[in-house]
Amino acid sequence: MKDVEELKKIAGVSACNYVQDGMILGLGTGSTVKYTILEIGRKIREENLQVVGVPTSLQTKKLAEMLEIPLIKIDEINTIDLTIDGTDEFDNSFNLIKGGGGALTREKIVAKASNSMVVVADSSKHVETLGLFPLPIEVNQDKWHEIKRKIAHFCPNEISLRGGETTPFITDNGGVILDANFGATILKPTEIEEKINDISGVVEVGLFVGMCDAIVVASKEEVSVLTNPVGRLS
Repeated sequence: MKDVEELKKIAGVSACNYVQDGMILGLGTGSTVKYTILEIGRKIREENLQVVGVPTSLQTKKLAEMLEIPLIKIDEINTIDLTIDGTDEFDNSFNLIKGGGGALTREKIVAKASNSMVVVADSSKHVETLGLFPLPIEVNQDKWHEIKRKIAHFCPNEISLRGGETTPFITDNGGVILDANFGATILKPTEIEEKINDISGVVEVGLFVGMCDAIVVASKEEVSVLTNPVGRLS
């Protein structure tokens, strides 16, 4: 039996099976997709892979630059061929909760611009119903109190400001994050997303619905691939 970190590495590397020469790639953020980015860097150095990356966070940008992966800004292109990213939760319908690392807004911008999306994750992220992982919501700094009150009308549990009021976590975009503890109750993620987005001052919601086409999953025993039967890679 392999340890968790080794399986995460195998999953991250396996996701590169979807990468083809000449692609524009969305480069995700997280502890598992880190191994994907390292493998892309190796392929560029050792196999002359020709790709260009679009990073989803400053953290990913720094890693890609260190590996000498060519980068391009999202506003310089029309479409991305493939995005490979991590997730905090995924359900049986390939819906995701993302944003544990704080990069949800840029991650969603890149995902929406992509022709396909592959997620790498460990099996602990697989849930029957989304919401056990607190839902990240990026909001304007000066409106978070008001937004928190409005979300509390339909969020059954605590909503917290990430980092606390004294030292709040600031995103790459200059926003702050509310973590809404819905519990495993998000049966209709599209409805929840729309409800939150209707609140003035909300920047982005960490629900990724209808975007994921395949998930490379590392468990304690093996790495497997789940393919969305109605996705773009099926």
